[in-house]
Amino acid sequence: MFKVLATRQIASDIYEFDVNAPEIAAKAKPGQFLIYRLHDQGERIPLTLKDWNSEQGSVTIVFQVVGKSTKELAKLKPGDSIKDILGPLGIAPPVEKYGTVVVVAGGCGAAPSLPRARQLKEAGNYLITILGARQEDLLVCELELNQISDELYITTDDGSKGTQGFVTTKLKELLDSDRKIDYVFTVGPPIMMKFVAVTTKPYGVKTECSLNPIMVDGTGMCGACRVDVGGEMKFACVDGPEFDAHEVDFDLLITRLDTYKDQEKQALESYHHDCAHT
Repeated sequence: MFKVLATRQIASDIYEFDVNAPEIAAKAKPGQFLIYRLHDQGERIPLTLKDWNSEQGSVTIVFQVVGKSTKELAKLKPGDSIKDILGPLGIAPPVEKYGTVVVVAGGCGAAPSLPRARQLKEAGNYLITILGARQEDLLVCELELNQISDELYITTDDGSKGTQGFVTTKLKELLDSDRKIDYVFTVGPPIMMKFVAVTTKPYGVKTECSLNPIMVDGTGMCGACRVDVGGEMKFACVDGPEFDAHEVDFDLLITRLDTYKDQEKQALESYHHDCAHT
């Protein structure tokens, strides 16, 4: 059992928990993630690893309420427990001093972008961050990213904060400017990452992304998280979660993410019905 130490709602339907997990905190590195199971009947879901404190033995996770399992998770209070947490999972990729780097984060993707951005900055890179969301109340980690970035740009689809439009508009503006962009890292909704890759490819800029496909066991045995990278099948849980964004088949990834939409909807409706009658 993993005790919840603190809970915070950091945006609309987005939550941040501190959880007691000393063994995970002692080994966690940027780019890695966790898989949790709330109770015996719960499903296994990958979770963003935003931060960790090895001295306190805690990890910080961020999630958005999108279905039954995350809605149940959001109801936890300090002192409650999560039955199982597996991690840290995934490869912690090496970071180089590229020069000028751009981190492009959207929605909840801002949380896993934070340790990666911090790592890139500590490696001596000039850090530009583009943070995007549909609207202002969905922006995540703005303060933390602003503190470590040399430049921070905010975009919202509706113009409620920053520049109205998409992150790719600002990215292309940077790529077309006099400065040389040496590396791009992106994490967020798959459709956003797809167009970040489409934007950078003509410029020949090395671009990497962090994927969060359907997962079950987190060890590569179930094959649920398979993705097509450069025409080869990879497992995001053991081969990733970071890949060359120019090689990822995002259309296939997006299609596979929609596989269980009907079942997810039915589970959430059943959960609401049960809650209303208890």
